[in-house]
Amino acid sequence: MSSASRYTYLGPEGTFTEAALRTLPESATRELVPMVSVAAALDAVRTGEAGGALVPIENSVEGGITTTLDELAFGAPLMIYREVLLPIAFALLVRPGTKLSDVKTVTGHPAAQVQVRQWLTKHLPDAAWESAASNADGARLVQESRYDGAFAGEFAAPTYGLEPLATEIHDASNATTRFVLVGRPGRLAAPTGADKTSAVFWLRDDHPGALLDLLQEFAIRGVNLMRIESRPTGEGLGQYCFSVDAEGHLTDRRVGETLLGLHRRCLKVRLLGSYPRADEIAPVVRRGASDEEFSAAADWLNRALDGRV
Repeated sequence: MSSASRYTYLGPEGTFTEAALRTLPESATRELVPMVSVAAALDAVRTGEAGGALVPIENSVEGGITTTLDELAFGAPLMIYREVLLPIAFALLVRPGTKLSDVKTVTGHPAAQVQVRQWLTKHLPDAAWESAASNADGARLVQESRYDGAFAGEFAAPTYGLEPLATEIHDASNATTRFVLVGRPGRLAAPTGADKTSAVFWLRDDHPGALLDLLQEFAIRGVNLMRIESRPTGEGLGQYCFSVDAEGHLTDRRVGETLLGLHRRCLKVRLLGSYPRADEIAPVVRRGASDEEFSAAADWLNRALDGRV
């Protein structure tokens, strides 16, 4: 297969990322290649070895996945073309014949630990936790007898010759992880009417109300922010950039003009993409923020300039 027909993902086989990727119809015609890390999956796209990469970016329990946020903010530019939402429930995977009383050490991705903490306290209060590169990698480590149990998707059990000792484990019953399909920069995904725009912006200077000034660019145009997170730039203590998701598509006047406002006032703005929302929920457009109202205001200004008001 050509590199354009190859998608990478956070591996190894049996991760939630692979499960999310397989929900995309085009995955049936792509070569799906597991990678050892989010950075490796994205770098394969940057170098042209893969046409796209699916990586986790946010979960409803812990928030943003900082590795992915930083790769998209500071690495060579990439663009988000779509997203996938996957409900998350863990299983405790063990080698056949293992009883709960035999489980003294457990492993999983660090993001999994915060989602099973209460279950662990109740059922395995004395078990020692060690982090793994991914939940599926934790399952591999159990297969190799390095740990007694791994928290991973139940679907990973056959791949690693394990069996689920407990299933449907989650401290939050509605836990969901959001994944994004990332490719090289190109034409934006077409607007659908239920879209999301992601970007990163850097403050030009630090002063009281600096962030508020920039957030008002969204507010005065009726653009709803769905997520905002600060990330250190690495240039010294107190130096941060801001990663955001906003309702709407860049072709919507309210969104496009917001990004223009940010570009005028920020040190730097990196557009990460406009793409369909996985939940297909259309935004509620406030009065005065529709494309028609922006056009009517522009027409009024032109008439005023011509002395026709």
